[in-house]
Amino acid sequence: MNPDWIVPDWPAPPWLGAVCTTRAGGVSKPPFDKMNLGDHVGDAAGDVVANRANFARQIGAKPVFLNQVHKFDVVTLSRGTPNHTVADACITRTPGVACTIMVADCLPVLFADRMGTVVGAAHAGWRGLLGEATPDGPCGVLEQCYKKISEWADTNVENVAIKNVANEVFVWFGPCIGSSKFEVGNEVRDAFVAMNPQVDAFFCEAGAGKWLADLPGLARQRLTALGVAQIFGNDGSQAWCTASNSSRFFSHRRDHLAQGGSGRMAACIWIE
Repeated sequence: MNPDWIVPDWPAPPWLGAVCTTRAGGVSKPPFDKMNLGDHVGDAAGDVVANRANFARQIGAKPVFLNQVHKFDVVTLSRGTPNHTVADACITRTPGVACTIMVADCLPVLFADRMGTVVGAAHAGWRGLLGEATPDGPCGVLEQCYKKISEWADTNVENVAIKNVANEVFVWFGPCIGSSKFEVGNEVRDAFVAMNPQVDAFFCEAGAGKWLADLPGLARQRLTALGVAQIFGNDGSQAWCTASNSSRFFSHRRDHLAQGGSGRMAACIWIE
């Protein structure tokens, strides 16, 4: 695969493939240069088709590109699942089908069970991450995806006594907008704090009703609350910030007004 793309450094089984693309390796023209995989951002359709074909060829699997709507529905992928299926997370047990999430500031989250029998991917923007309040606590896209993964992981692990399914799940965070760039209003902070006052620590006041939010920190808190301890990848440092690294990452917030558009990267995981 393209040497600039990010391959997760995590202890997942070797028959699982995973990668997050960058701007490198495609044919799209500015401002979508070069490896834009989004067909809804105004890029030339032929360039997107070429980029997607190149992407599929390099990963050796069939990526399914969802219609992501910043909610928290999870779809189960098969070989026949079409592109543009509406969902913000996906899981599969089918070899050769890649759970794929497109991002340009939101947090891509990859899931795998220890035995390598099920994989998943989630699109965690603030709306999908926030989700809704339930009697059992907050429930957003990460909780929903984890629930599906853990159900299958539990039933597919053979000859292993699992005391805590959360210990059997690995998670990887890809690049997203960093806490020095992700400005939100009072309504966003207030909604998160209303569900859990402790998450106030992930918001830094920026003046005039504005706050800087730590998106990977908020996501890590949600998963930790579920008992997930094996979380890898994006640690919130500037190297992972899409808005701060214009030569490597697409960023909708940075580019859509200043340059007239922004491409989309993809994070995906599959069973080989």
